[in-house]
Amino acid sequence: MDVLTRLARRLFSGDGPLRAWLWASLVCNMGIIVTGAIVRLTGSGLGCPTWPQCFEGSYVPHAEAGFHGAIEFGNRLLTFVLIIAALGAFVAAWVNRGRGSSLWWLTLGIGIGIPFQGVIGGITVLTDLNPWVVALHLLLSVALVVLCVWALRIARRDRPEAVSRPLRALAVATFVLAMLSIWIGTVVTGAGPHAGDADAPRNGLEILVVARLHSLSAWLVLAAGIACVLVFSRAGHRAAARASWALLGTVALQGAIGYAQYFTGLPIGLVIAHMVGLTLIAAAAAWLLFATTAEARVREPIAVT
Repeated sequence: MDVLTRLARRLFSGDGPLRAWLWASLVCNMGIIVTGAIVRLTGSGLGCPTWPQCFEGSYVPHAEAGFHGAIEFGNRLLTFVLIIAALGAFVAAWVNRGRGSSLWWLTLGIGIGIPFQGVIGGITVLTDLNPWVVALHLLLSVALVVLCVWALRIARRDRPEAVSRPLRALAVATFVLAMLSIWIGTVVTGAGPHAGDADAPRNGLEILVVARLHSLSAWLVLAAGIACVLVFSRAGHRAAARASWALLGTVALQGAIGYAQYFTGLPIGLVIAHMVGLTLIAAAAAWLLFATTAEARVREPIAVT
């Protein structure tokens, strides 16, 4: 019993284990976005043609499923890794902060989101990779990444900087623009050639039009990032300025990859790199959002005559 107690303390007690579990949860939620893209890009989306089983009467792929079955089944198995990381973060939050704390609620929400994400993944299979459902599958992962960043900042005791309301509005607008750009990117994917299976439906939109719309949204995020760097640096908000620089650099790199993949015909390697960039933008935009808070207005005392 003493051995188990010591092991439990080492795994869950203290700021170090808490942060480690939260980092693991963040990295895993970012990673499954990339592995999900690999499933789609290799045409393995229906490598397991049913759900929750892989094949009728079997939870593992048949030998004839080959390469595609192994990739899709491997991606499904990663869900259990996410569950372990989320469960560890939840227990560590409970041990270190107590039930009912903001961190406890955040880790609970992340933990609930992962099996819900698995259900949406199952629906994508049962709808033969409907592009709108596939987009929802990715967007929920993005939401989980945002929650993981929020939880990690709390665990690190990173207090948001109090900034003026216009500057806070700029940070919020930048985050919203980043999320909007990510969503439009899923629409581009739904119109593009990498459907996950040769017979998977497309959303029917003209890819050139939605690609240009996505490009415009990315330029807006870049402009907002530049504005954040300038105004937060000028106002002396160092933490917000650093977060702004991180987002700006990530958006610039992502834009370069995006244009490169567009003009080279969407090669798989560049598309995967673009998906990695998506996860980094989601995390960087969330970090900027939670790095600031609106300063409280101070009311002037009423003079008594």
